[in-house]
Amino acid sequence: MIDDAEKNRSKSNVRATASRVLSNSDVGVGIGSDYVRGGHDRISASSSTVAYFSEKEIRVIGYAATVTSTHGPAANADVEPCARTLTNFVASSIEAPGSTEGGPVAQPPAETFPEGGLEAWLVVLGAWLALFSSLGILNSLATFQTYVSTHQLMEQSQSTIGWIFSLNAFMCFFAGVYIGPVFDKYGPRWLVLAGTMCLVGSLVLLSFCTELWHFILVFGLMNGLALALLFTPSIAAIGHFFSARRGFATGIASTGGGLGGVCIPLMLQSLFDRVGWAWGIRTLALVSLILSGLSNILLRSRLAPALDASTHPDVRIFRNVPFALTTLGVFLLEFALFVPLTYISTYTLSRGFSASFASQVVTILNAGSVVGRVLPGWYADKIGPFNANIIAVILAIVSCLVIWLPTSMLDSTLVSSSGGDDRNSAAAAPVVLFALLFGFTSGSNISLIPVSIGRLCATTNYGRYYATCYTAVSVATLVGIPIAGKILIIDGGEYWGLIVFTAALYVGSLVALFAAKASNIGWSLLGKF
Repeated sequence: MIDDAEKNRSKSNVRATASRVLSNSDVGVGIGSDYVRGGHDRISASSSTVAYFSEKEIRVIGYAATVTSTHGPAANADVEPCARTLTNFVASSIEAPGSTEGGPVAQPPAETFPEGGLEAWLVVLGAWLALFSSLGILNSLATFQTYVSTHQLMEQSQSTIGWIFSLNAFMCFFAGVYIGPVFDKYGPRWLVLAGTMCLVGSLVLLSFCTELWHFILVFGLMNGLALALLFTPSIAAIGHFFSARRGFATGIASTGGGLGGVCIPLMLQSLFDRVGWAWGIRTLALVSLILSGLSNILLRSRLAPALDASTHPDVRIFRNVPFALTTLGVFLLEFALFVPLTYISTYTLSRGFSASFASQVVTILNAGSVVGRVLPGWYADKIGPFNANIIAVILAIVSCLVIWLPTSMLDSTLVSSSGGDDRNSAAAAPVVLFALLFGFTSGSNISLIPVSIGRLCATTNYGRYYATCYTAVSVATLVGIPIAGKILIIDGGEYWGLIVFTAALYVGSLVALFAAKASNIGWSLLGKF
């Protein structure tokens, strides 16, 4: 134990050194009850972004500061170790308030991640199971919409019915504004348990729905909330175990949603024909109970619960310019993404193909997304998640303008004359090619966005940042589909305007994502980020 005089002298020198080292930083450093603020003066003394030093750490850093201040220019060699010690410790302690009595005397290492091991891969498996149940249903909305529009709600207009499923997608993303902070404070276990109960309950109730307001309450609100409770913590939990391989791990987990989008429509179509709507939906509820129940056992957080953290959203994080630009890019991306996902079936029907082929195109698109969730995640770890996401957006633009747009201008009588659902026809090939390529890019976006956001924040705040981003994005999922439908009506049922609108949104997303990258590493086209 050091005496008070030495302690106070060390603390004084640490404050001076901290001010020097952090002159271009937004990080606050606390020493006991003292507080050193970064040069940009953006953090208040009550901020949680504070690193605290124990007596041993004060002695180490304070000694370096004392040598520097006592010996002047002759001690310049000690400035870098002092700065490096302070900076490394702050980096490893950021957003983790509280004294660390008995901390290390040497330079504290930066935060490390398991990057594998049994526990980490079991978390990925748990996330896969949860995403199969949640994103699998989100990717199968067309199947639900097709059935209810021809049965229970056949007297309602398509635009009215569409609001049920827009509300479902909106809730899935919007509810994350509180789910993310709760995850950061308590971990995933209680959230996933609540999501499992809510999901199974909503599906059981859905099997009894007959009126429009039934579907709005049960599927639009309750089921949408259930998807959020499963989706958000599943993605965030992976970020606690992987950093260098986060893209690959997230991509593997995200294939659960893609495969769910393939399996659930096929299962429901078969069950509806055999046992009807009610028992088909109840069977899905049973499958969801099993898969989500297993995810409850496997999902966990690597970090101890931050019991002093706030569970309330914090919009101040939008002051982080790269994060704000990234959110804008994701907003435009998701705005564009849901247009082809929703209208590819009706587009196929408008070209003269049969209803069965139109349904299969959705399955083909989801199959392409499975590959798109794994491969880009792997190379994102090599070239950076922002670079991988930018490449995926460019491919989406190409798929819309080079494949979909020219195909939409073909005479639909060519399809009818070739047999309609003849999948070997020249008219069918571009539709299948577009579904595969766009499915690949959409899967890439879904798996890469969480990894990109993870590059902008500390691990302890990953859930908060991710959820806040998607809360803003939820507005796009709510209004995007109706706006696209309005464009379709204005163009008299022709799809060229809708396709150009989709491509324009992707171009805007491309600009925003590149600007977010540039704000971090400069205007380097090939720079890894």
